[in-house]
Amino acid sequence: MASSVYTAEDAAYWYVPLSRAVFAAALSCVITFAGGNYTPEFGLFTFGGYGIVAGLAGIALSFRGIEAGVYRTVFLLQAIVTILAGLAAVYWWHLGLPMLIALLSTWAIIAGALELYAGLRSRRRRAVSRDWIFIGALTVVFAIVILAIPPAYIDHYTGPDGKPYILNASVMDVGVLGVYGAIVAVYLAIAGLSLKWGPSTTKPEVTS
Repeated sequence: MASSVYTAEDAAYWYVPLSRAVFAAALSCVITFAGGNYTPEFGLFTFGGYGIVAGLAGIALSFRGIEAGVYRTVFLLQAIVTILAGLAAVYWWHLGLPMLIALLSTWAIIAGALELYAGLRSRRRRAVSRDWIFIGALTVVFAIVILAIPPAYIDHYTGPDGKPYILNASVMDVGVLGVYGAIVAVYLAIAGLSLKWGPSTTKPEVTS
């Protein structure tokens, strides 16, 4: 079975995953430094800001970093879905936990499926296919985890400092979003640098 090859387009694509890594890292940092105040409203505003900014950047990156064709169309659709999800999160922030769960899971399923499709379609022909497959699958798994957390879950516990704390569905959902952002940021940063410093010899892309 043939392995993925570095194409000329792969070599020029390196800054796209690095740019995406920056937005994912920003999302994770905002959540991490919130100090555990993970209310549904905080989660919606945080995801909303990420969705709008990352989605707009995704449109620009799709036109500049991906040649016209199926893959550009897929990532343009993903960017548009991300923007719409971000706008919905900001507009309906007052709907709380039900909206947070609905938006995160719906966005992740659609965005993840689109990226997974691009990766599977280009496997063994594009080096970047493995990155698309990983991020697409991770995003779908993220949706499954969000849906698996019971909305009514709540647990009262005492922390190491002796103070009482509450662990509920909102805290878990926003926390999982932060972890997802961190994993995406690290993986895409490595992927972008790997493409930049990849083999100097490239093979022409197979027309899909």
